Amino acid sequence: MAKKQRQKRNEKHEKRVKKLIVGSGLCAILLIVSTYAWFIGMKTVNVSSFDVEIAAIDQLSLSLDGKKWAETVSISKATYNDENTVYAGNTNSWGGDGLIPMSSVGVIDQTVSRMKLYEKGSLTTTPGGYRLMASRVNNYQENSTEQDGYVAFDLFIKNLSGNEYYTEMNQLNEEAIYLTTDSAVTVAQDGEQNTGIENSVRVAFAQIGRVKATVTDQATITGITCATSGDVTGICDNRVAQIWEPNDTAHVQNAINWYNTSCKKRKAATITDTASYDGACGTVADGTAYQTYAVSDVINYTDQVDVYDGTDYNSYTDSVANAPATGKLNAYDTFTDTEKNLAGVARPTFITLAPNSITKVRVYIYIEGQDIDNYDFASLGKKISVAFGFTKERFFDEDVNYDSTNTAVLPDDVIKNVNNRSGNTNNNG
Repeated sequence: MAKKQRQKRNEKHEKRVKKLIVGSGLCAILLIVSTYAWFIGMKTVNVSSFDVEIAAIDQLSLSLDGKKWAETVSISKATYNDENTVYAGNTNSWGGDGLIPMSSVGVIDQTVSRMKLYEKGSLTTTPGGYRLMASRVNNYQENSTEQDGYVAFDLFIKNLSGNEYYTEMNQLNEEAIYLTTDSAVTVAQDGEQNTGIENSVRVAFAQIGRVKATVTDQATITGITCATSGDVTGICDNRVAQIWEPNDTAHVQNAINWYNTSCKKRKAATITDTASYDGACGTVADGTAYQTYAVSDVINYTDQVDVYDGTDYNSYTDSVANAPATGKLNAYDTFTDTEKNLAGVARPTFITLAPNSITKVRVYIYIEGQDIDNYDFASLGKKISVAFGFTKERFFDEDVNYDSTNTAVLPDDVIKNVNNRSGNTNNNG
């Protein structure tokens, strides 16, 4: 009897969680065989069959054009620039020929209301790793489309909980939103397994600005920028993009072998001097999370940055800063799967949304070049599948010792009597 009750409770919980999901299914990303690029390998990731499906309930509704609102929206290569799906004049991008390894710490350029990304300028071997030069991706031309090499599109989220709209920028006024525990990045079933390509994917959510939920003018909604003006409350100067790092503890053996062979402990600034490297780097083992030291500024040859710089790897920290604005590399605090899977009061907030608002979110999907799992041959994985979702529900049944025996389903005649008294003719209760 107890076993049946637990099974019934789990099924009920699963259905409830699915209803609360604001999710995305990013399916079957085809990978082209790599040539050398940054971090170590992988030139492009073809996104020709890359589809996004997003659903919402619980006083949340979604739009891709700022006009049509629904519980479910979808976007793909065929529709990312179609005015039947998205708004005219959008600056969306579907990656061009494919995804190229990028790096970001989520800083938003307030002039153009876009996230700053950096790409490889050069990668040259050193006695204990690889010297990295990086340039900023040219997505800072006003009114131009985003560049090739990553996916970017606008998502509008309407949150109808509460009646008050707070014009001031204070996250204490906002509601907590959680990443669902079934959010995942995996290798598709028909892809090559065990290459680790899925461990370098990042999904960034850059909140640009918001208006009151009662605003209906499409041009006002789609025209939201970082600037606070008129009906628009800008958000960019108050926060950076939330970047989700899936599979933070997963490291395939081939990636570990590549790292063990390439990396040596760094002791001095001169990056080309053999004497600057000696000894073993920090251990990388499957099942343990390690820091990503992402690029936070343009890197020239005079900066002498090695891709393995950082406490977790070659132990050299002169090129790593605590704040993105003060260094070339930054130990950026991504939102990891480890955090996603925490339970009860330990479960952290993913993003926050203001009540009674429409928020413009710029979504970025890219390969993080500074991820330790980004190595040559990872692209042989061929296909990956990405799925993510949001929920307002923090606790699961087991977190609060939930007893399902107190929530038995009411008989149909009781439901009918209740509905008749309340004037509700929906017999589903």
